[in-house]
Amino acid sequence: MTASAVSASSQISSTTIKGVSVLGATGSIGTSTLDVIARHPDRYRVHALTAHRSREALYRQCLTHRPDVAVLGTPTDADWLATQLKEAGLATEVRHGEAALAEVASAPEAEVVMAAIVGAAGLLPTLAAVRAGKRVLLANKEALVMSGALFMKAVEQSGASLLPIDSEHNAIFQCLPGQHRGGLGRHGVTQLLLTASGGPFRGFDAERLARVTPDEACAHPNWSMGRKISVDSATLMNKGLELIEACWLFDARPEQIQVVVHPQSVIHSMAAYSDGSVLAQLGNPDMRTPIAYGLAWPERIEAGVEALDLFQVARLDFEPADEAAFPCLRLAREAMDEGGLQPAVLNAANEVAVEAFLDGRLGFTEIPRLVEAVRAGAPGGGADDLEAVLAADHDARARARAWLEAL
Repeated sequence: MTASAVSASSQISSTTIKGVSVLGATGSIGTSTLDVIARHPDRYRVHALTAHRSREALYRQCLTHRPDVAVLGTPTDADWLATQLKEAGLATEVRHGEAALAEVASAPEAEVVMAAIVGAAGLLPTLAAVRAGKRVLLANKEALVMSGALFMKAVEQSGASLLPIDSEHNAIFQCLPGQHRGGLGRHGVTQLLLTASGGPFRGFDAERLARVTPDEACAHPNWSMGRKISVDSATLMNKGLELIEACWLFDARPEQIQVVVHPQSVIHSMAAYSDGSVLAQLGNPDMRTPIAYGLAWPERIEAGVEALDLFQVARLDFEPADEAAFPCLRLAREAMDEGGLQPAVLNAANEVAVEAFLDGRLGFTEIPRLVEAVRAGAPGGGADDLEAVLAADHDARARARAWLEAL
């Protein structure tokens, strides 16, 4: 988050109903967003809902929220949805494909865009929303991981309002001063403390990690998330991607960010200051809290989240991350240190590796092996050109698939 990324002109007024496009509406972030929106019909209305393949789930959401537009990935699914909605008496327009995603992300009717498409697929529509000057609620960390310099330049040029929705980045945003552009040190901030639950395999040794299954990796102890993000959390790659994202959002260097394993997931992240103060944001592990904060900022609205009971929590534990057992965190930090196209390569290789793990074609401990092998053979170059970023992404996926085939 940068000070210039949040323009005063984009602040939400409580007296005007704002149109919202939800990209990735059927995922966990999308459904939580719709829950918050439904609690405030005097503030928000749904302009567009999108999904890739979950046409039945999108159909049910359309019946409830009655969007102007719905978008699916393929023409076959779009035709099916259009027929179902017409029979239900809804006037929702149904579109399909990448161009339609960019259109609903930049449409004049959508003043707020929830960017919750998982993975690299979310980059182009999220960038379209930024370039259109929207209030962008960023839940797609890959957009910044792949093209941080390009993305933040677009924010600066368009005057878009960029608010982080990941619970950790949202917490840091709440703990930082309003103006923090130009480096953290200029504002008395010495360190950002990025908390991690440790995932379901905290404390496992290499032998136990080698035997874990996809279902075990997707059973997160605290958060309800999609399968891909759950696996990333289990490998700590999710925390590595969050570290990269935090560098861009908060104008920080990798060495200014420390990952702290906090099993209770009550403190969502912290900021340390030069006077010895450490500011923290606490709350129950429920994504509706950061979503509501992003929708209403600088105001606060009811989110349907149960109040935190500190007596029930009773204790807060902290420990360092085990990068020997979970090398994905190290790989992400190294990619950010190296810069250029390396974060995009890291992300692409990881997406292929996680897909292979979920399909039973790759072991859990082989995920970082694949990522490291693809990174080692990646070409150099800057990431300030979108075509170069997309080419690096494509090349990394091809080499990752070749690595799998050679197993």
